[in-house]
Amino acid sequence: MNCDEAKVLLHGLVDNEIDAEHACRIEAHVGACACCAAQLRLYRAMRRMMSNADLRFSAPPGLRTRIKAMLPVRAAGAPYRLLTLFKGFAFGSALSATAAALLMIAVIRSDQDQVIVSDVVSAHLRSLQANHLTDVQSSDQHGVKPWFSDRLGVAPPAPDLTPQGFNLVGGRIDYVVGKAVAAIVYRRSDHVINLFVAQGAKAEHSARVETMQGFNVELWSEKGLNLCAVGDVSAEELEDFRKKFEAAAWAGPV
Repeated sequence: MNCDEAKVLLHGLVDNEIDAEHACRIEAHVGACACCAAQLRLYRAMRRMMSNADLRFSAPPGLRTRIKAMLPVRAAGAPYRLLTLFKGFAFGSALSATAAALLMIAVIRSDQDQVIVSDVVSAHLRSLQANHLTDVQSSDQHGVKPWFSDRLGVAPPAPDLTPQGFNLVGGRIDYVVGKAVAAIVYRRSDHVINLFVAQGAKAEHSARVETMQGFNVELWSEKGLNLCAVGDVSAEELEDFRKKFEAAAWAGPV
């Protein structure tokens, strides 16, 4: 294992998300590489700091007093103005809470996407190692789909896109965010494209492209599936692959 491979997997080692074989290989590399050993110590220190950090904020004791001082004095027989003021505060608080909730959803989704992107890039790199690209080699979708069905209980679409410039190589079972997923392998000239397919999409999401460590990653959801294509092809080629995959996969019974 070289430094480039180790650096991709260090986060997985810190989070206990890689298998024992790769963990042993990383530990062996780290034991002989001062640079990677220092990086691993940094990641572990960051993890300890984040787990021990006090991320809650307590309002200062004088805040209540200052807020009360800003409120108008309630006059006898004139409760309406104060009631109106509190309604305004309540409405503003509701708007703030709604905005905060929407922002939190956006932040959480963005964080989840980054975790997925990091995981699929790592899985893509692992697949390029010797004898790890496919568990079943076949350019026939009727050979790939039943293989997945027997092992995952689901048969993801695996159209042969050779006429469109993307050769179906085969498939394997891989792991993304700790869950078993189907990895369908295509080849574009000398470039490998891994398409990760998982069940459980609650809603359809349009495609979006991310870039990490020189790889383009395209994520989208449809037909109850979460799909993620990754490769060292250009963003335009990856988008072309997605469009041709969709056209062939959902064209009819296969």
